[in-house]
Amino acid sequence: MSTTQFELRAANESGLASEQTTGTNDLTDDLPATPDPSFTTTHDNPVPDGGYGWIAVLGCAVITWWFVGTTYSWGILQAALVRQGLSEASTLSFVGSLTVACIAFFAVANARIVTEIGAQKLGFLGVTLLGIGEIVAGFAVRDVGALFATVGVVMGVGTSMCFMTVSIIPGQYFLRKRGLANGIMFAAGGLGGAAISLIMERLVDRLGPAWALRIIGILTLATGLPAAWLIRERSPAKRTTFIEWRLFTSLKFDLLLLSGIIGTFPLLVPPFFLPLYCQSIALKPSVGAAMLATFNFSGALGRIGFGLLCDIIGPLNVLFATLLLTGISMLVIWPVSTTLVPLVIFAIWNGIASGGFFAVFPTVVGSVFGTQRMPIAMGMIVTGWAGGYLMGGPIAGYMLSRYGGVEGGVAAFRPAMYYAGSMSLGAAALVAFMRLRIDSAIWRKL
Repeated sequence: MSTTQFELRAANESGLASEQTTGTNDLTDDLPATPDPSFTTTHDNPVPDGGYGWIAVLGCAVITWWFVGTTYSWGILQAALVRQGLSEASTLSFVGSLTVACIAFFAVANARIVTEIGAQKLGFLGVTLLGIGEIVAGFAVRDVGALFATVGVVMGVGTSMCFMTVSIIPGQYFLRKRGLANGIMFAAGGLGGAAISLIMERLVDRLGPAWALRIIGILTLATGLPAAWLIRERSPAKRTTFIEWRLFTSLKFDLLLLSGIIGTFPLLVPPFFLPLYCQSIALKPSVGAAMLATFNFSGALGRIGFGLLCDIIGPLNVLFATLLLTGISMLVIWPVSTTLVPLVIFAIWNGIASGGFFAVFPTVVGSVFGTQRMPIAMGMIVTGWAGGYLMGGPIAGYMLSRYGGVEGGVAAFRPAMYYAGSMSLGAAALVAFMRLRIDSAIWRKL
């Protein structure tokens, strides 16, 4: 599936607040010279690149395990509810999409809230809503409307708070190792998705969807709340407004915003539809769960690997690579994955590439806008992801229904594959344009 608050340093010259980056190039963009009076004058404290930061990242990683892992395991529950005849995949995918879309819907609001109550308290609140939402959803599996309220809204709001909490912490403790710290933290979400997918499939098979949700909710509360206690902010920032409108005058901000808007549409298509796709090519439900687990585990590798690459070749270069590889996997590999072996290759490739997106994007924003400015910039950018999070999966579901549904086999899924892959390539093109505008030397670390 990062946002926070921050302050603008008053400047005598025009320009965004600069921060030392891992490369030799200053990525900050120019803005009007008049400072925003809602910001206070400040300077970043020296970033420790470690210390208690690793403990804080551990706490964030446990929370990420649950909120990312649970949302990326929705495909297991969706397939089970489709088999039970509750509703069609196009409708049920809306439930899971709404959970993730809440990250975008409440991004700016949470960025403001975190400055009022702090990341630790917001983490406590987010984990509590996430766990309670799962437990209550166990009583709602026979009613689509109730699932929208519990899984979509209650879990969604909790997920959005968890996302905000974990997004702001690594940037406060890490600079040279920021990509690695973000990669490790978001890798926990991929590992969580892999483990929860397998656990969920076993629980659904033995106890049914209702008890599967309740048990996952109890585990979320039992481990997530202690993890939230580990989170400490090193230098909490204060601001009094929700949005810095002047950021829209920055072409770099506009390009990042637009690439994120487009790039989020395809991200939920594979995890939501892999179990159904396995069913359409006559594979057992357990194989579908295994494919989803493979996808999520690969996502963990991608988060760590691409996060580390950010520190080596630059976050903007890596963001382009993740979007390009995601698009290629869905346009070239998935459409011909009619047997198990190519499907495994697709799940690994797409999982690694799309998983890297989440670890890399906060690092890009931090590099471009600086630690103090990153929270509000991320909050505004993530708000733009609402359409992709909410509609990306359902659009694929409607395409699937239009071309024959699960019974239509591979041919019925291909339009959704082509749609998702094309969106990824479109986002990659925007990032490439931004990168070349900064520096046309393609081997430069940016």
